[in-house]
Amino acid sequence: MSESLNSLLADLHAQRLSTWEPEALQVNIDQRKRLVNEAQTEQYVQVGDTLLPFTLLKVEGGNLNSDELLAKGPAVLIFFRFAGCPACNIALPYYQRRLYPRLQAMGVPLVAISPQVRERLIEIKTRHNLALQVASDPENQLGRRLGILYSFDEPSRNVALAKGASIGEITGTGTWELPQPAVVVIDSDGTVAFAEVSPDWLVRTEAEPVIQAVEKLLAPALVPASI
Repeated sequence: MSESLNSLLADLHAQRLSTWEPEALQVNIDQRKRLVNEAQTEQYVQVGDTLLPFTLLKVEGGNLNSDELLAKGPAVLIFFRFAGCPACNIALPYYQRRLYPRLQAMGVPLVAISPQVRERLIEIKTRHNLALQVASDPENQLGRRLGILYSFDEPSRNVALAKGASIGEITGTGTWELPQPAVVVIDSDGTVAFAEVSPDWLVRTEAEPVIQAVEKLLAPALVPASI
């Protein structure tokens, strides 16, 4: 049986059930449940949408723009919360193992994106020795265009402040906004070919549906021309 990201995330939640203080655990559960219940899915990026050009900031320095990403074909974008997010530290290594090698073999770039400032965001790339690209979405510009942002509710803010810092201080953005985990496959012309948004950050997109979406885009190029 192939490795499942959501099984790994379920293990994280099970660990929290036995180690977290009940009040903090309930705040976490309630926030995720509220995001699921209040999700305005019609505002999320949709298959068939066309993305206008965008620019990200590479954590190593320099820019990464959409023209560069799509120059040779489709690209895959993974939105995650921030470098210190426990679930993200499970998800990105999973995508490195299960998604990156197969996409690389097809010549398709894979970029993990967070609004966290790149000086702090580079931590997650170096911690896991990620070969996939990691980039900052300054001021959540692209995440906002895709309709995938959320803000901490009041109980979650209080828990964060009790720990000593707002999420805006941790990310360097100065705001309580983060992207909901999302995977977006973009065709070379900027058209969205696959999009999945996860308002509950402990439920995320597995690798296989992404691979299938990319293979579908590349299929015409892989079929030999008729003689």
